[in-house]
Amino acid sequence: MIDLTWMAWTWPTAIFFVAIVLMLVGMGVWEWAVPGGTPRVGILNFETTRGDRLFVSLLGSAFICLGWLWGTELPLWYALIPCAAFFILVFRLV
Repeated sequence: MIDLTWMAWTWPTAIFFVAIVLMLVGMGVWEWAVPGGTPRVGILNFETTRGDRLFVSLLGSAFICLGWLWGTELPLWYALIPCAAFFILVFRLV
């Protein structure tokens, strides 16, 4: 068994990484089922693929969470609502 105690793993950290892995697996299955995904030009005015949109969604969600921590005393779990909305908007419009 590998000792990972030096990484200070917590349940929220584990859930975060499991969610990232599940998204990547889901994107892989989606690519296998519908190859190519037809890149498109959205509101950012450059061509993006599904992987690009996933990356932008994850990066934007990280900044939303950082802003949430800076600007409010509410638990970080509430930041999942604007992050989910951002994720949907990126996949629809970008």
